[in-house]
Amino acid sequence: MHRPARSRRTSPAIVLAALVAGLVGGLGGGVLAHQLQPDQPDAAAPVTPAVQRDPVPAPVDVDGTVTGLSRAVLPSVALISLGDDGQDGQGSGFVVRADGYLLTNHHVVAPAGDGGEITVDLPGQESLPAEVVGSDPVYDIAVLKVDRDGLTPLPFADSEAVQVGQTVVAVGAPLGLDSTVTSGIVSALDRPVVAGGDEETSYINAIQTDAAINPGNSGGPLLDLGGHVVGVNSAIAQLPTSTFGGPAGSIGLGFAIPAEQAERTATQLIETGRSEHPVMGVHIDLQHTGEGAQVMTEARLGSPPVVPGGPAEQAGVRPGDLILQVDGTTVRDPQHLLVVLRSYAVGDTVTMRLRGTDGDERTVTLTLAGSGG
Repeated sequence: MHRPARSRRTSPAIVLAALVAGLVGGLGGGVLAHQLQPDQPDAAAPVTPAVQRDPVPAPVDVDGTVTGLSRAVLPSVALISLGDDGQDGQGSGFVVRADGYLLTNHHVVAPAGDGGEITVDLPGQESLPAEVVGSDPVYDIAVLKVDRDGLTPLPFADSEAVQVGQTVVAVGAPLGLDSTVTSGIVSALDRPVVAGGDEETSYINAIQTDAAINPGNSGGPLLDLGGHVVGVNSAIAQLPTSTFGGPAGSIGLGFAIPAEQAERTATQLIETGRSEHPVMGVHIDLQHTGEGAQVMTEARLGSPPVVPGGPAEQAGVRPGDLILQVDGTTVRDPQHLLVVLRSYAVGDTVTMRLRGTDGDERTVTLTLAGSGG
């Protein structure tokens, strides 16, 4: 679970920013054991980008103001409703291809199940039925398809160019109020967020923003003033209860999936219907409470701690090793390791600082393999 800064009285909880039957969906604090190995540690095949990204120009002229940005992007941001009149949930989404593809969060569409009714409402257009092209709970990304051409896609920004302090704008349908615009700044980068539970756990190396994000904003874009998507709004921090006894509203702590990760996952879902997760090929002991994340010392469900032939074994990782750092990032706990690894792409090379069972530290380099989502 993401750990906000300590408070003398209470700490905010991280919840998914979906509007489900008029209530905020709560999140379990536990994370079940996740295998960090593919069945066969093969590298993923390259996928041709299928969504718009920088340097594709914004859909209309943007003058660098929130007013100009709103005018440009609102026609491309949708209200997504599940069931009759949204009775099963509502969220947001945005156009990523002119031929009818929209991006949203997995947790927005998940309540619809297989074949459930999903409706997309774009400003000034009739309601459109939508089908799920693909969905990935690990990255909390889903892609919808509507039978409509000539839509205006929003381009993605370069994630490396996003800076703390820059102005950003969130667009979506909080509380079902479509075409809502809120503004703020990027208040932090690389904020580890673990949201959900069981098989629906999401791992986000998030962009933190103080732009007001509330239930229903999930799946909507977080944009720079040039009209480019810097992130996909996904989770919010809330105090446990409000003075009215229900879930508290926005307290200026929202979290968005970075553009690079969202674009990569959406592209894979559009092109193949599935997505790839980077894995290193080990079992991690989620009961470990000390420093870093520890590779298990014994077999789990008949599988050895270090997968034979996997990236970790080839790099010299051994059972019981303590993973202290990944590319210089200090690993706080097993869940944090998952967040860090999931911020990479299949095929990326990472350097890890390890401490063996003998207490000696060493550095290894490995190339992350792919495991289907």
